[in-house]
Amino acid sequence: MSYTVRKVGQPYTLEHRVYIEKDGVPVSPFHDIPLYANLEQTILNMVVEIPRWTNAKQEISKEEFLNPIKQDVKKGKLRFVRNCFPHKGYLWNYGAFPQTWEDPNTIHPETKAKGDNDPLDVCEIGELVGYPGQIKQVKVLGVMALLDEEETDWKVIVIDVNDPLAAKLNDIEDVERHLPGLLRATNEWFRIYKIPDGKPENQFAFSGEAKNKKYAEEVIHECAEAWQKLISGAAPRGEISLANSSLDTPDRADPSQLGSIPRGENLPPAPIDGSIDKWFFISGAAV
Repeated sequence: MSYTVRKVGQPYTLEHRVYIEKDGVPVSPFHDIPLYANLEQTILNMVVEIPRWTNAKQEISKEEFLNPIKQDVKKGKLRFVRNCFPHKGYLWNYGAFPQTWEDPNTIHPETKAKGDNDPLDVCEIGELVGYPGQIKQVKVLGVMALLDEEETDWKVIVIDVNDPLAAKLNDIEDVERHLPGLLRATNEWFRIYKIPDGKPENQFAFSGEAKNKKYAEEVIHECAEAWQKLISGAAPRGEISLANSSLDTPDRADPSQLGSIPRGENLPPAPIDGSIDKWFFISGAAV
């Protein structure tokens, strides 16, 4: 499948959107892109929202028509994650699995917390830096469970199937063997990244331990089933837009609606405050 991006507005502005297209037709990265990229269901599609080393907090917009990627906003201001020494921006290509949903109406029996109402989060640990809207084919290695404001926020660890290390990484213990320190740094990053904004440390289920591939696949399966209920109307949608361009659902958009999406632009990024690159030194962070 051939996916491309359609950029609207300047990056680092409130107007900026990244739409995903398949063969030139706008699609929803939440609903239209299949979760699995092969019949055996061993390779998954991942939507990259945030490239590694960058700070702009970008995400699939659940509420907007066709769910473009946009920069998150808090109190009218664009959100950037701070650099907590020794980390610069995000440590991985960060994104989400399509056709998954962490159901806020369900409490997980082991984390004792409800879902966060988002597509399932993914950390891709390969060597190449991605771009917003990229659709990567990945293999699952494991999962961490962040507890964020009484919600379970799963973080699935994956690697691009085309990465040179992909053949050697088949489960979570292989990550420590071939990429020593990455899981510890991942735990630390999620634990401390909100501290510069005046928030407390984040907490983890399972004492911060990364669960293995089998456990991660069970989480993915649960979130895929939850999405099926959402898209079929069996679960309350709330503010979520279920608009799509390929599914047999009442929310399937017609060609005139797809034509309403603005034409693509390749504008230079807007200037941002230099303080975004400041380093914060967090007491208790491992170095």
